[in-house]
Amino acid sequence: MNNTFSQYKYVFQIQLIRNIGFFIFMSLILILISIGIVIGFTYMIPDPSNASFLYLATGAPTIILIIIGLVILPQQIGTSKADGYMEFMRTWPVKRSVILGADTTLWLFLAIPGIIVSSIVAHLIFQPGYDVSWTVVPAFLLVGLTSIGVGYGFSYLLSPTASLAISQVVVFGALMFSPVNFPMERLPEWLQILHDILPIYSMAEVIRSSLAASTFTASTGNYINLIIWCILGYGGAIFILNKK
Repeated sequence: MNNTFSQYKYVFQIQLIRNIGFFIFMSLILILISIGIVIGFTYMIPDPSNASFLYLATGAPTIILIIIGLVILPQQIGTSKADGYMEFMRTWPVKRSVILGADTTLWLFLAIPGIIVSSIVAHLIFQPGYDVSWTVVPAFLLVGLTSIGVGYGFSYLLSPTASLAISQVVVFGALMFSPVNFPMERLPEWLQILHDILPIYSMAEVIRSSLAASTFTASTGNYINLIIWCILGYGGAIFILNKK
């Protein structure tokens, strides 16, 4: 146990020192994106209602976690593959799960400023009607781990070019065609069926139900969906890292 913790601390320090400047910069960018979603999207809605404000206010944290896990992280891994850093990591005398665990901690920390700022801004400007549940911390951890796990899975499996292409499709689809900032019922039926399988809708539902418990409810299926995708993502990443 002590050896595993020592490995975790070692990897965490190396990755933090290597990426500290990048993380500070991206943290500021994510704050701007989250504020832009909460405020900017209201200009696209004629006579926005309180329900619209609540969807945007609870959707912004989900978008932040999606961007971190499914967009920024794959791009970073693609860069690590290209410059040989990934092969260097394979030489470290530590468990592969420890590498993923330390990296995951850093990515989760990256999400905190944007989530806090967007929630405060939304409350002060729109007062959308937050009703924070005790599940808020487990919900954010589950959604964050799922997003990061899936990002690890496809970025380790695919080439940097393919990972970049998928990440761009994800960010466009999450903002425009995923029921994160609007109700699922507005989508065509075939897209609703697709979102029942993919994790993005379940991410939004779990976050919404934790921030506005009196308005939204996440189903057991949403949690099961996220757990399955999380296991698949991390399992695939560990398998690829362990390959010689």
